Amino acid sequence: MRNFGRFIPLIVILALAGLIFAMGWHRYLSLDTLREHGGALREFARENYALSLLALVLIFALATASVVPGVFFLTITAGYLFGPWVGGVATALAATLGATVIYYVARTALGESLRKKAEANQGGMLQKICEGVDRDTFSYVLAARLVVTVPFHLINLAAGVISAPLRPYLGATFLGLLPAHVIYCWIGSGLSEVLARDADPDLTSLMREFALPLAGVALLAIVLPLAFRLWRKRRGAAPA
Repeated sequence: MRNFGRFIPLIVILALAGLIFAMGWHRYLSLDTLREHGGALREFARENYALSLLALVLIFALATASVVPGVFFLTITAGYLFGPWVGGVATALAATLGATVIYYVARTALGESLRKKAEANQGGMLQKICEGVDRDTFSYVLAARLVVTVPFHLINLAAGVISAPLRPYLGATFLGLLPAHVIYCWIGSGLSEVLARDADPDLTSLMREFALPLAGVALLAIVLPLAFRLWRKRRGAAPA
């Protein structure tokens, strides 16, 4: 019975994901939702600010934990409703909560099997991430979160597999996610003007409209991790 208990978090996550797909709720994570219901959502958020913000955090955390595709559009919606700063902080916090759920599932239900898989796959991405997190949890997780191209949930799984210390993992996750989330919410905050001019914008017009924040995402993916590695190297080389 004790062995079964460790699978309960995984069963809950799988059941949640199954419910979301069965009910078709994942289809609402799209630009069409903002196009059709954005005005009503913004009015509701204005009249019920605290409740809407809390609902956003809970929905975002659940969507992140259930590994449902389209969470990016929730971030955009957060910016559309609450602006870049409030939306960015709220979604970064929610994503951290969701990441912690995956961390806990990997640590309890999947830890042993994933650890064996990582050890067997020498040189694989999961093994490399596990080794990096094991050496320096805060620094590695922070750098990996800043690199927006690194698979989000693979970091969560790796941290759970090696039972990384929770406090530095949470701190690095929130701080590492915050810049990208603020940028994505910046994009969302500007969507109302775009949709007012063109109810059905194409990808080219969206890329042109949000060239500056998208360049910021590219900066996070390339420049900041390089600067962070350089800082760590200099810190390691500094005399005691």
